Amino acid sequence: MPGISQRGLQMPASPIRKLVPYAEAAKKRGIKVYHLNIGQPDIKTPEVALDAIRHYDGKVIEYSHSAGNESYRRALAEKYSTRGINVDHNQILITTGGSEAILFTMFSCMNPGDEIIIPEPFYTNYNAFALTAGVVVKPITSDIKNGFALPPISEFEKAITPKTKAIMVCNPNNPTGYLYSNEELFQLRDLVLKHDLYLIADEVYREFCYGGVEHFSVMKLEGLEQHAVMVDSVSKRYSECGVRIGALVTKNQDILNSALKYAQARLSPPSLGQVVGEASLKTPASYFTEVYDEYIARRDFVIDELNKIPGVFAPKPKGAFYAIIQLPIDDSDTFCQWLLEDFNFENQTVMLAPASGFYATPGLGKKEARIAYVLKIDDLRNAVKCLAEALKVYPGRVL
Repeated sequence: MPGISQRGLQMPASPIRKLVPYAEAAKKRGIKVYHLNIGQPDIKTPEVALDAIRHYDGKVIEYSHSAGNESYRRALAEKYSTRGINVDHNQILITTGGSEAILFTMFSCMNPGDEIIIPEPFYTNYNAFALTAGVVVKPITSDIKNGFALPPISEFEKAITPKTKAIMVCNPNNPTGYLYSNEELFQLRDLVLKHDLYLIADEVYREFCYGGVEHFSVMKLEGLEQHAVMVDSVSKRYSECGVRIGALVTKNQDILNSALKYAQARLSPPSLGQVVGEASLKTPASYFTEVYDEYIARRDFVIDELNKIPGVFAPKPKGAFYAIIQLPIDDSDTFCQWLLEDFNFENQTVMLAPASGFYATPGLGKKEARIAYVLKIDDLRNAVKCLAEALKVYPGRVL
């Protein structure tokens, strides 16, 4: 029979989703599974967005413009302006989720074999996107001991080669929850200008910044008009993961021209998703206040409780709703599967994402896991209790 392509064989399985069959099997055995493995918030979608679905009165669900509905792009540009991001609606390309925005950016900015530098741990699908585009990821390792702050610029300098075309950051970061400071972003700006690179910033979690610190977008970095690309999405901001609407934002017209050709090849972003996305821009400020307060409470609770467990270290995230935690275990892939296959406490268990899948450097993340504190505090309490009990009896516990 015909063989599978090398690309298909090399495509990594998602560390976030690959354990789903084990979770499903556990549920069939009657075990309650607390899902801390995936960033699917239980926060309600804004009512204005739900109303847009309920009251949709179009007679035909048509293709949209390949760049997205002009009314949506204009409204989005106006929304960005309130955050100091000054772009024209023609500098916004609506995409099928933030994922497509990253793919289009890689396709447009890099040739197969070119290199992109990304601080690790990073969102696991960056690996998949790079493989699809034929781009080589060059990781720069950040450290859990300092909360996964930006590694020293000297480490970036060492990694730059003639094939380096871009640096990419996620801010606030998935999976670590780290929020890059203005100073760190200025350092990246200077480095990008020095070596004539692109700076790609995944900013889909910018509404989730804690401790009174405001998010600073790469689109506001002076001098990067032809270098910066911002990736955006409605998924987490409005708890609309299934809508699949994102955006590629840049002032570089060549990137926009190239990305539009890819956008034309896939015809158009989801039409109904754009209806929801545009309506969501009218979400009242009170919604975000409630969401912010809820995530602050969840973060403070879960991080404090995790750090009470012997052998566990959990740095406090400054943004998003994730944390990478260090565990007293031999192998996080084995442990996370064991939690679902062989363990339960009072007929309950917890599902984590092994951190090894968030690193590009082989062997890293083996004693770490990512959690998403997207559940109510009562559920988080039970999940942490399950984890604490599991660590008492896990055969591969390491002191």
